[in-house]
Amino acid sequence: MGKLLIVGTLAFDAIESPFGKTDKILGGAATFIGLAASQFNVKSSIVSVVGDDFNQEYLDLLTSRNIDLSGVEIVKGGKTFFWSGKYHNDLNTRDTLVTELNTLADFDPKVPNDFRDSDVVMLGNLHPDIQMSVINQMELRPKLTILDTMNYWLDHSLEELLAVLKRIDVITLNDEEARQLTNEYSLVKAAAKIQELGPKYVVIKKGEHGALLFHDKSIFFAPALPLEEVFDPTGAGDTFAGGFSGYLASTKNISFENLKNAVIHGSNLASFCVEQFGTERMLDLHPREVQQRLDQFKQLTQFNIELE
Repeated sequence: MGKLLIVGTLAFDAIESPFGKTDKILGGAATFIGLAASQFNVKSSIVSVVGDDFNQEYLDLLTSRNIDLSGVEIVKGGKTFFWSGKYHNDLNTRDTLVTELNTLADFDPKVPNDFRDSDVVMLGNLHPDIQMSVINQMELRPKLTILDTMNYWLDHSLEELLAVLKRIDVITLNDEEARQLTNEYSLVKAAAKIQELGPKYVVIKKGEHGALLFHDKSIFFAPALPLEEVFDPTGAGDTFAGGFSGYLASTKNISFENLKNAVIHGSNLASFCVEQFGTERMLDLHPREVQQRLDQFKQLTQFNIELE
């Protein structure tokens, strides 16, 4: 069984979209990554921090999915990271209403001894210094180290982020962030520049328009599955990351051909995440549904054409 180390937030979210609104619900990058990765035959561990206001039932829910929580620090008297946002009608844009770092402000990650030899490390969207700390704690170089980031770190911690990029194998970011990082509008040129910064593989996410995987001069495109209803995009990118990293940890195959499969598995699971608010859909997801939707992806992308 492959080992996957997940670094990211366990959090509370409050979400408003054209389809409704929620009070505080379970969220956080590590939560979505862990739930997605649990769909595969992998032993995973989350490194994070919460306050003692974080419900025990949420911790039990994660451990019930074979997710080790020995790397989760519970700060007595502390409050858990909280984010609130409101999505516009097209669901592609949103306004952040509240961000409360709380215990995350002083987070010093501690990687459990049993996971310092993990096959795959998934560095969720956090300050680059936290990501670097985790890299430095690994006793063996992982088969693959994957990093997710966002425009906030590009704006406020670029120097630290560039240092981390030299130590990783795969970066996942969206098209806007790829352009901001490289000052290139062409995503092909942007990916080439990012590879020069360190990562051998670049995954550029385009939301409802799919995802691109770059390696050397090779490019692979995975479409997003057209859905009848989308309620809440929160966590879709993290779910993609969980499917991507979970599949690779379970197969222990880091060839470009297998990374293509990982992109499809990530996109497949992300398509479920957006169908309900927060983690609701991921919690009642059945392996049979996952397989059926993979078949839909195959039908969507497979064709025969005669070439002269």
